[in-house]
Amino acid sequence: MDSEALRKFSALHPRPAGLTLHYGTAGFRSAAQQLDHVVFRMGILAALRSKAVTATIGIMVTASHNPEEDNGVKLVDPLGEMLHPSWEEYATQLANAEEQELQKVITEICQKAAVNLHKDASVFIGRDTRPSSEKLSQSVIDGIQVLGGQYHDYGLVTTPQLHYMVCCQNTQGQYGKATLEGYYEKLSKAFMELIKQSHCSGEFQRHLKIDCANGVGALKLSEMKPYFPQEVLFHIYNDGTKEKLNHLCGADFVKVHQKPPGGLDMKPNETCCSFDGDADRIVYYYKDTADHFHLIDGDKIATLISIFLKELLAKVKQDFKMAVVQTAYANGNSTRYLQETLKVPVHCVKTGVKHLHHKAQEFDVGVYFEANGHGTVLFSKAAEAKIRQLVKEEKDNEKREAAKMLENMIDLINQTVGDAVSDMLVIEAILALKGLTVQQWDALYTDLPNRLLKVQVADRRVIDTTDAERRALTPPGLQEQIDALVQKYRLARAFVRPSGTEDVVRIYAEADTQENADALAHEVSLAVFHLAGGKGAPPQP
Repeated sequence: MDSEALRKFSALHPRPAGLTLHYGTAGFRSAAQQLDHVVFRMGILAALRSKAVTATIGIMVTASHNPEEDNGVKLVDPLGEMLHPSWEEYATQLANAEEQELQKVITEICQKAAVNLHKDASVFIGRDTRPSSEKLSQSVIDGIQVLGGQYHDYGLVTTPQLHYMVCCQNTQGQYGKATLEGYYEKLSKAFMELIKQSHCSGEFQRHLKIDCANGVGALKLSEMKPYFPQEVLFHIYNDGTKEKLNHLCGADFVKVHQKPPGGLDMKPNETCCSFDGDADRIVYYYKDTADHFHLIDGDKIATLISIFLKELLAKVKQDFKMAVVQTAYANGNSTRYLQETLKVPVHCVKTGVKHLHHKAQEFDVGVYFEANGHGTVLFSKAAEAKIRQLVKEEKDNEKREAAKMLENMIDLINQTVGDAVSDMLVIEAILALKGLTVQQWDALYTDLPNRLLKVQVADRRVIDTTDAERRALTPPGLQEQIDALVQKYRLARAFVRPSGTEDVVRIYAEADTQENADALAHEVSLAVFHLAGGKGAPPQP
């Protein structure tokens, strides 16, 4: 390692005094002006990780659904998955090291992770459309070059596209071509093949209004349009030409506020969807003739996909194990519907994509979505090989057709990470193939009324949870209070968990009516305030 180069470049990217940041599920996120030293050092870490695993590593500059003034950075592991947990620790150490300690910390990481600095490093870089992203990408490049690494800068891409490219590169093209054209071709081909198999393929005309959160999704969808025939009508709104990223729009805004985004004029019964700022989440929605807003979130997306896959798996008559993975935030009625009506096993894990992804890998077909609209489907290697074999060799027509649909689903789904573009195409194909309207999809089950609240506390670490975050272990007495409050209402449940990013405690409550869900959430928030060191004035109803 060239100590002189490290010293010289590090001086160009100084760390602000007293700033400490932690690498969480979303990587680092902060106000953009605080991040220059962090992204420079993550360039170094990406090169180290690449040398450690002798594979290409991805690095994405984005803060997803955060306001435009923020930014962030996260690393992508060789198969397009999230950074290994042990390296999250290294990321935090490196980001917070004092300038003069930098070389020492790098040497320690090399020793702990058995990194051979003489090996080559290869890093793929992507960024979102924030005004600060281009300059921060340059800082990433400085970090990679300090360690003599090679890099390919893809410029503006969605987060899932970068994950896809990294996976393609490290599977030597088995997963696809590591280019944007390769991504567009693979997805559009699989989508059109699926549509061809629909009985109404001659009249495939679905109008879909897409809110792109004034983010990178709009640019990439526009680039993808020529890959589809004329009859695929996707109308793009909030394309970033007029308004700020994520401002009063995007999947997070729609999910949290339960109302349509600005910049999109909705008529009754029109199908609409929203991406988030880096296009790794999607939610659907519509207004009925009485002007009521209906949100179709990640739980209902997982349900639709599960219905479709379960039918196809039954037709191919293979002994594939299928399951749905959810978090405690999943609506109680979605869990009931999946388990009792669909008879699909459901597993609950801690909040955070990495926990869902990890659990979903245990099955032949693992469907996972967070209620916020981030999710995908994973197919085991064995299941995928068997399905592709059936397409080639199966004599029975119905079985072969079902296997062909499954094969196209495998190619249409971005298995590396939740992908709004890919998920949207999966949903549109399923609705067309099953002849379902968005209203019929919504009517599969009715969500239990729920409420999300947060309470500011002095230190979020006073709350410790168990049972996939559904029960609080500390502070003493809190869980007993929650249990007593839940007993007061019908079909009720509530849980509390510390935020991963700020000193707040998040509260979720659901019950038979909105009034009861609101009351329960408020009562739980008061219990948290008094027992967990609330800050400021007590929560008001």
